[in-house]
Amino acid sequence: MFAEYTAARSTTAHGSRNRLSMTNIRKMLLTFAITLLGLAAVALVYLVYPGTPSKSKVMTFEGFIELPRDGLLTVLDYLTVNDQTLFVTSESSGALLKIAFDSSDLKASTVSEMPGAGAAHGVAVLPDVNVAFITRSEANTVDVFDPKSLHQLASIPVADDPDAILYIPSTNLLYVAHGDPKMATLIDPQRRTTVGTVQLSGKPESSAMDSESGLLFQNLKDTNEVAAIDVGKRSVVGQWPLAPCLGPSGMAIHSEKRRLFTVCSGNAKLVVFDLERHRVIAWLGIGGGPDSVAFDPGLHRIYTAGKAGEMTVIQQDGPDNYRVLDKIHTHYGAHTLTADPVSHKVFVAYASLLAHPRIAVFCPTPTAPEENVAPVIQQDVHEDEQSRLSPVRANN
Repeated sequence: MFAEYTAARSTTAHGSRNRLSMTNIRKMLLTFAITLLGLAAVALVYLVYPGTPSKSKVMTFEGFIELPRDGLLTVLDYLTVNDQTLFVTSESSGALLKIAFDSSDLKASTVSEMPGAGAAHGVAVLPDVNVAFITRSEANTVDVFDPKSLHQLASIPVADDPDAILYIPSTNLLYVAHGDPKMATLIDPQRRTTVGTVQLSGKPESSAMDSESGLLFQNLKDTNEVAAIDVGKRSVVGQWPLAPCLGPSGMAIHSEKRRLFTVCSGNAKLVVFDLERHRVIAWLGIGGGPDSVAFDPGLHRIYTAGKAGEMTVIQQDGPDNYRVLDKIHTHYGAHTLTADPVSHKVFVAYASLLAHPRIAVFCPTPTAPEENVAPVIQQDVHEDEQSRLSPVRANN
């Protein structure tokens, strides 16, 4: 009898402990679920509402230019400035947005839109003629349009994945980089037809012209190199490593001082490349996931933007001397920018979720305070070290 009583009491106690344990587990799961929902709500609010950029002593935030909304998610790509006109492409909708901005009054700026099929990327506006070109992946075309009216004039079929586009005045040709096929297409803008190709050894990202040498420089993202291309000869004439850069993306050139600036998406750096000695001479840490870089030659300032939502402001004190002035928090996904060399304004494109996409407009302060600077992280890679990092291939 005692044994039966003891067994029953033990069973009851065990059952109570099980019920208590299950209750505690349910409470923990409920708390965890509520926490996750709270974090998701905070993340959603953050992504939907862009907020105001962080304050800076070297840049003044002048406001937003709001753009038309095309869907739940809008991802903007290249920004191109041409005579107080800003062209912005939408990678998600294929639209081209034209902003006629008033440098003295942003509220007076007007926005017009040209819809299109296929993700829109680069824009090239030809000088002195009323014609422009836009690359479209997915559709695999380079479309011709009137930059004033935004009317489409023609469509040129090209290879897969057209992205960056540049007009080369010395050859009167358009250069179009194709990422996946690892090549470039050359287009006659008058005849509006392809006239040649250039085969590349890596996946091209951004490109830029060097006005001094007449060569086009092309980043190769998967090989961490930069290639020099003679567009007239349709050939690569040199190729060099960009170590310690991983995943070179955006590019800008200061031809007068013989310097090339590249942001590195793989390890959040900006590297400075000497166009005469063909080697990296300095590098700096910048915001995460960098995608674009712009150089203002009048102020000797370099600006970078990345997917982490940070704009880095860098001062060029000399060809080999650079200072990080500030890192300004913008918004997650604000990964592209451009600088207007006339007004010195900087335009940053904001991606959007459930809200209108927008362009943040900044203006530099007259002088950069010395106490607000950070020194270059590494500088002057010696030639023997550079040769150990990666071999140099050059044909010139």
